[in-house]
Amino acid sequence: MKDKIGHETLKRMEKVGFYNKWLIKKVAKYLSGDILEIGCGIGNMTEILSGYGDVTATDIEKYYIARTKKRMKKRVSVGFGDAETGKFFFKNKKFDVVVNFNVLEHIKDDEMAILNMARKLRRGGRLIIVTPAHMLFFGSLDKNLGHYRRYSKKEIRDKFERAGLSAVELKYLNWFGALGWFLNSRILRRKVLPSNQLGLFAFLSKHLLFLEKFISPLFGLSVLIVGEKP
Repeated sequence: MKDKIGHETLKRMEKVGFYNKWLIKKVAKYLSGDILEIGCGIGNMTEILSGYGDVTATDIEKYYIARTKKRMKKRVSVGFGDAETGKFFFKNKKFDVVVNFNVLEHIKDDEMAILNMARKLRRGGRLIIVTPAHMLFFGSLDKNLGHYRRYSKKEIRDKFERAGLSAVELKYLNWFGALGWFLNSRILRRKVLPSNQLGLFAFLSKHLLFLEKFISPLFGLSVLIVGEKP
């Protein structure tokens, strides 16, 4: 396994079940039919997504593919998928929804990846991406996780439009997590998120992130965009 820091982060995020479910609920109204997940990792999100439709999960790492296959058994179809090159194990299948959580920042040619994901959508289908926000927060955690960039709302919307997608929803998420990321990544320069902090985040976020149901924050750890294919 090449990505030891990424794997350790995924294992720690597996324990923050509330946050993973919270993210899915943010986009639940768009989830139905045939769903393609790009970058399934160890299946943290795949597990939740499987309750919303027929899921096909992909990753570029053999280790992650094997882990997700074992975890999900036969509930979802799992195999190789590389959004940057456009190569997928299922070849020509089209989907109602393509979704990825914290994947785009790992891809060097992100515009090509967005275009390839858009090509996998049926007409009227939607591409859902949650990816790190604000280059101001880019620091040691990003570097050690292999991130190329963090995004503003304008940047990600422009890239969607160039791929022929119109944004139907665009906003920042998780203002509380953004503060912790800035502290750990820019000030303390840590290489991986401390597990004890994730436990505290899980406890506090149940109350603090509830506010985002009513108020869209001016900044956040992530930016959410939903683009529709005409």
